[in-house]
Amino acid sequence: MPQVSGDAHRALTVGELSERSGVSPSALHFYERNGLISAYRTPGNQRRYARETLRRVAFIKTSQRVGLPLKDIREALESLPNGRTPTKRDWTRLSLRWRKELDERIAALEHLRNDLDGCIGCGCLSLKSCTLQNPSDELGATGAGAQRWTTPA
Repeated sequence: MPQVSGDAHRALTVGELSERSGVSPSALHFYERNGLISAYRTPGNQRRYARETLRRVAFIKTSQRVGLPLKDIREALESLPNGRTPTKRDWTRLSLRWRKELDERIAALEHLRNDLDGCIGCGCLSLKSCTLQNPSDELGATGAGAQRWTTPA
């Protein structure tokens, strides 16, 4: 929880944080409920956010834009000492950790794109030649008849 300083006038309301960050108030409340950002309450019970929260929200938005789930973003933010705001050095360290996962996702998407034209997309009309669900008739090696299969990882 951010400390209320003598400079409480520097804190942001949810509306101000929303306007400055481009994130809706409901999304900010969601982030708060899920431990991604925090606020303190004024004596009148109104939420106030430290200005540093803008950087945390930018970090969250950027992380989401590259496809990271909120669980991973929360873990990254929790790894920072004393719940501090991420720095450029933090982003570099964390992005290196995420690079392998993103490379795997990119490879899977490229595979999907490249094999999509060979897919009938029907669920499937050609189990022997479906390049997405049964490449090289891999399921044929497990025996004849109906097969229970999952989406390739």
